[in-house]
Amino acid sequence: MGTRESSRTKSPVQIAALVVGAVFLMVGILGFVPGITTDYDLLGGAGHHSGAKLLGIFQVSVLHNVVHLIFGVAGIAFARTVQTARLYLIVGGVVYLVLWIYGLVIDQASAANFVPVNTADNWLHFALGAGMVALGFFTARVGSSPATDPTRPHSPMD
Repeated sequence: MGTRESSRTKSPVQIAALVVGAVFLMVGILGFVPGITTDYDLLGGAGHHSGAKLLGIFQVSVLHNVVHLIFGVAGIAFARTVQTARLYLIVGGVVYLVLWIYGLVIDQASAANFVPVNTADNWLHFALGAGMVALGFFTARVGSSPATDPTRPHSPMD
């Protein structure tokens, strides 16, 4: 019975992926809720012309909300194992860091701003990306010994 219960116990990296995924899922849903998303009547499919803002701060579109929903579902699904949870956090974090850089270099009033992003989105993407990468690296090692760390190759000395 102890073995069965321990197999249900989530590692810190799995919990982190699950929480991050749940937050993304919630944000994706909230992006479609009038009132929480201001100027909801200006919500566009994609592009910089979408005038809707989540919490009155972060520019969103249908595409932007769908990306959040996909990231949320992925986080929840990838939280099933230590390896996939770590992969989700690190790769997803890198994707958000790339999106941050993209948002910094494009003209926000141009067609290149198809997501769309604004300055608040850019800095949120930086924080999310850096946070996800850090969670992927650091929570994968919490509570693991060298012999049981699934992210570390085994050596004959273990």
